[in-house]
Amino acid sequence: MSYIKEDFLLNNKTAVKLYNDYASKMPIFDYHCHLPEKQILENACFNDIFEIWLKGDHYKWRLMRNYGINEEFITGDKSNKEKFLTYCKVLGTAFGNPLYHWSQVELKEFFNCEIEINEANAELIWDWCNEYIKLNKITPQSLIEKSNVKVIFTTNEVFDDLTTFEKIAKKDYKFKVIPAFRADKIMNIDAAPYCDYIKILSEQTLEIKDICDLEKALEMRLNEFIKVGTTASDIALERVYTVSEKEDANKVLVKVLAGNKPTEQETEVFKGYFTYFLMKLYARYKIATELHVGAMRNNNTAMLNKLGLDTGFDSISDDNSIKNMSRLFDKLDSEQSLPKTVVFNLNPKMNSEIMTLLGCFQSDEAKGKIQYGPAWWFLDNKIGMEKHLEDLTATGHIATFIGMLTDSRSLLSYPRHHYFRRILCNYLGDMMEKGEMTSDIAFVGKVVEDICYNNAIKYLGM
Repeated sequence: MSYIKEDFLLNNKTAVKLYNDYASKMPIFDYHCHLPEKQILENACFNDIFEIWLKGDHYKWRLMRNYGINEEFITGDKSNKEKFLTYCKVLGTAFGNPLYHWSQVELKEFFNCEIEINEANAELIWDWCNEYIKLNKITPQSLIEKSNVKVIFTTNEVFDDLTTFEKIAKKDYKFKVIPAFRADKIMNIDAAPYCDYIKILSEQTLEIKDICDLEKALEMRLNEFIKVGTTASDIALERVYTVSEKEDANKVLVKVLAGNKPTEQETEVFKGYFTYFLMKLYARYKIATELHVGAMRNNNTAMLNKLGLDTGFDSISDDNSIKNMSRLFDKLDSEQSLPKTVVFNLNPKMNSEIMTLLGCFQSDEAKGKIQYGPAWWFLDNKIGMEKHLEDLTATGHIATFIGMLTDSRSLLSYPRHHYFRRILCNYLGDMMEKGEMTSDIAFVGKVVEDICYNNAIKYLGM
């Protein structure tokens, strides 16, 4: 039997009540994820547990690599079953890793399986889950609805096909799927296929010969996104760059469009201006910005060339760009063009620096207009979430917090919301029992409900 019990991560009676009476019953709004919308539209039945559990999940791939598993058993040519059995073997000793918890919860939530995951039980789990999939005809729709998900924001590049979302909206689903607008492929001017991306965007909008054309094209595409319900955008940067002049950014763009590679300094000039332009554009259309900072991407060149992007070779960056973030926000604020912004920080050493900066740019436009996003990516574990809550309550206002997301490509990731909710309830319950805050459980319970769902719904215009 699984070690996951009903009071998992709930270490006091008040936490148990907060979770069971308030948090656990709230729906889920997954306002940032990487689920493939075409898979949700097609809604095909899965063939086996590997397809749902391991395919495309680089969290699990990283864990297997850390154990010394040959890539053939991760992304290579070994059978689905061999890869699944190998993962179970690896997970059995991954004590303390969030996957050790998440995977066990996923088995229970989605396959009614409480067998403890390890090498000895791997065959039994494989057979159990595959039989369950066959009998219950498991599809993306059934997984999402079972998780009580009401809204999903996928992450979509500016030139992605939006007809998929129109078709999903016509389905009899109990949830909405809406794209968040992401211009990262247009931002990353130093990428090898950059001119190819510009060509795709040009074919959808207008001929792009300079920065003015590019700005018009992006605004045209943003309007198309808004037509299918978009209220949020994504920007991903290793660090925030100095805001440069439009003319200087234009010189870099024209150089690259002519077939020349930009220098590192020129790349920073373009990204500095482009970040500012995008956020100003989003403010004009009342689109919230989800700004992700602190990820050092594609560290392993050999594996990047072999497997491509987003395959588990990113890490936490140590670049400190807090002054540039301050100047960016200040310039936008001075021009009355600072949009609602959620800052996702991947380096926990920067929690307090960023939290205190965000407090300098709040307004009555929204509760927590400038948000400190949840513990993200490498930090969405027990330790990371607890530190996040400590820093958030110490220098911010927890009642305005818009709560958790999955940031995942896996349809089985929704228990991560309840993982967070348990940690949240335990954190507040502990303070309540120590006499450090009100003991009015109904009052606190309402705040918990807001953090779990209501705040995000209001903040992101749903």
